[in-house]
Amino acid sequence: MARYGKEHKEATRLRILEAAGRRFKRDGIDGSGIATLMADAGLTNGAFYAHFTSKDDLVATAVADQLRTQRERYRQLPTGSGIEQVVRAYLSAEHRDNPPEGCPSAALLDEIARCDDTTKQAYTQGILAIADDLAILVAPQDPASVRARTLSALALMIGTLQMSRAIADRRLADEILEQGVQNTLALLNGRGR
Repeated sequence: MARYGKEHKEATRLRILEAAGRRFKRDGIDGSGIATLMADAGLTNGAFYAHFTSKDDLVATAVADQLRTQRERYRQLPTGSGIEQVVRAYLSAEHRDNPPEGCPSAALLDEIARCDDTTKQAYTQGILAIADDLAILVAPQDPASVRARTLSALALMIGTLQMSRAIADRRLADEILEQGVQNTLALLNGRGR
């Protein structure tokens, strides 16, 4: 039997992470068993332990990967995009209506709070990196001066997206998103302290 090379193993691991990230955001961490996650990746259960030591290991790694992906999406916005474009992209109907491809915070924050310290640490590092990216957009000369404000803005954006997803009335849900954009921009621009 031929052994697979390092590149194949890494590609398989990434496939598991991507499938797990989507499934977690769709069904929750607790609602996603290893068998389902591996089936989503097109693999058998037996392959799981060649890549992760436990489900907790997968969760922590997937959370970090999803936050890294979120940062990359912001970097792919057109050159010269500012904080308003980031906020509007986040608080959009498209993002709201597509949780499996969206923000892990809006989909999983309540479950992450109940996870082990490794997952919480992965989340902390990822969300601080996003806050720092936003701070650079808000105050390029002194991003550290607005870090607390960008963290608060992220909390506002996450909560707004979560509420908009939970509202049955589509028009009201859209109004919540737009008001969230306005409130977030006011906070980031120092008008909502």
